[in-house]
Amino acid sequence: MTYVVAEPCVNCRYTDCALVCPTEAFHLEATMLVINPETCIDCDACVPECPVEAIFPEDRVPEEWAHYTQLNAEMVASGLPTISEKLDPLC
Repeated sequence: MTYVVAEPCVNCRYTDCALVCPTEAFHLEATMLVINPETCIDCDACVPECPVEAIFPEDRVPEEWAHYTQLNAEMVASGLPTISEKLDPLC
């Protein structure tokens, strides 16, 4: 299983979650972060670090945000850079 970044991250993009990721599974998009499903080891370290509660286990993504599971994978595949440093949030 992997974790998924969903709607609450859009236009906020806190990077606290990426700082604790042991596998650098987070990738930086212009308005949000996404998680690489191939790199995520389901360690749960990122979840409590997200101040907007945008990270969910893939089997618990709220229905209205279910499309973010595929969106995370597609965005990572597009070649987004990994992120492992703190950036200023957008919100």
